Amino acid sequence: MVDIKDLLAYNNAENRAFFKAFAKLSWREFVKNREASYHSIRNIFIHTLHAADYWLDFLQNDSQRSRKEFEEFKSLKEIGVYMRHVEKRMHDYLETLSPENLKKKFEVGPKGKTETKTAEDILVHVFEEEVHHRGELIALFWQMGIEPPVIYYA
Repeated sequence: MVDIKDLLAYNNAENRAFFKAFAKLSWREFVKNREASYHSIRNIFIHTLHAADYWLDFLQNDSQRSRKEFEEFKSLKEIGVYMRHVEKRMHDYLETLSPENLKKKFEVGPKGKTETKTAEDILVHVFEEEVHHRGELIALFWQMGIEPPVIYYA
């Protein structure tokens, strides 16, 4: 059986690999509207970081902090700082997560349509969200004639 902690550690490693690939792009190419889900490569990547950060707030019962808008990230360095922040938060959360806490139940969804989900369900969603958008980034790299980072789970 696959461990959610391993999957999320894999996500962090893949984020770092993509981040290195982003450094090879000009800023103009990085922020160019490519008519994708969140328009640019920058925005798609930041969206995945925002999503993980949001769900960590939710799981840890932290107040929902406001996050910088995509356009407020003016450099790859700023994005790297945010990526490392989210990665550390995820690592620290997972380090203290017990099997019992994975089963903790939460109400998620809009009022009137909430569903009961476990912490593990939410973490699987975080993993799936990143995989979904990583596939999108791969397709955008291919469209640009750039070989994306090699992806494999081992």
